Amino acid sequence: MNHSTTALRVYALIRIVIGFFVFYHGWEVFDSTKISEYAQWDAIKALPLPYWVAFMGKAAELVAGLMIMIGFKTIWAAGLLVSTMLFITFYLGHGKVWYEDQYPFLFALFGLQYLFVGAGIWSVDYRKSQNTNLS
Repeated sequence: MNHSTTALRVYALIRIVIGFFVFYHGWEVFDSTKISEYAQWDAIKALPLPYWVAFMGKAAELVAGLMIMIGFKTIWAAGLLVSTMLFITFYLGHGKVWYEDQYPFLFALFGLQYLFVGAGIWSVDYRKSQNTNLS
């Protein structure tokens, strides 16, 4: 295995793990008590339909995380991830990227990487591109 093959595999493994982490956080969409708690945060209460905003934020994490994990429509999923995480970082968290909002900001940075580079190997996108190239 050469260096570039190793790098591709590490990149794919990191994408899968990041996708799983985001998916895991999004799983709270199925906990109505948790969604109700988020809807009570002052920043979310200031928005129209706070329960819906909290629910959609968690749904975005769930969907984006799954899509990034399997590498399906990765660029679209990354756009969803970046926008959701930047909302969390700069609206809900007031941009405290060095401390309190570090995790959502890091997820946004990973999302930017997937937005511009794509999924890489071990992904549905890669498999589809290989099948298209065979035609």
